[in-house]
Amino acid sequence: MEYYIVDAFSDKPFGGNPAGVVLLGNNDFPNEGLMLQVAAELRYSETAFVRRHSANEYTLRYFTPKHEVELCGHATVATFSLLHRKGLAAGQCLCHTKAGDLAIEADTRVMMQMAVPRIVDTVRHPADIYKAVGLPSYEPSLPVQIAYSGLADIMLPLPDVASLQALQPDMEAITALTRQLNAVSIHPFAFGHDGYTAHVRDFAPLYGVPEESATGTANAALTYYLMQNNLISPTGEYTFLQGEAMGRPSVVATRITSDGTLYVGGTAAIVAQGELLP
Repeated sequence: MEYYIVDAFSDKPFGGNPAGVVLLGNNDFPNEGLMLQVAAELRYSETAFVRRHSANEYTLRYFTPKHEVELCGHATVATFSLLHRKGLAAGQCLCHTKAGDLAIEADTRVMMQMAVPRIVDTVRHPADIYKAVGLPSYEPSLPVQIAYSGLADIMLPLPDVASLQALQPDMEAITALTRQLNAVSIHPFAFGHDGYTAHVRDFAPLYGVPEESATGTANAALTYYLMQNNLISPTGEYTFLQGEAMGRPSVVATRITSDGTLYVGGTAAIVAQGELLP
């Protein structure tokens, strides 16, 4: 199996969020146990396995080191950036995932259509969540809500960027809370009033990812959350800065079209390639 390491949401290697990408050609997917072993061996937050059906039509499956997940934004951006670079995908593509069929714009910048977003629930008493990320005394003016755009993530408003970057998360507490609330991650954000829509971090230890440097699905969900709470326009392009605390700054772009379709994307850089011999 041919594999690549690709840094998504960055235009240069060693920035953004790294993903493994395994190209299967038109072969069937290996068994799940093997794909989990490969993801654990590569050790990235997600590894995408890619099956090609025909020109510009693909199926992707995504594995963390512990679980299969329905969708991963940064691994999708990494995959279609790689396919575009190799001359295998250009323009409008169709991507089959367990979260549904998604339209992909494959170019120098990849933009992917997200699953239909929604607000799953509002957390009425979020004190335990703030305590888990290291901010026990904060009472937000915005709601703490679980938003979905392929995966369910907890949107956690913070008072400022300095507080965001200073967080000292308790991973055991976050694991317990995300399991209890049926969420993949806690996604704290703050407004910097500096040209970015928001600065963000993302904690998903339940899925073996203590912190992620760029999270496409969660930032798409955040875009929908901000729109639903009348903080951004219902149409337009937005950018989120993530990964600063990890030394891997990542710029995640989102777009809401006039029909309400939500896209997320960015650039990517290929770091390495090789062959898996399981």
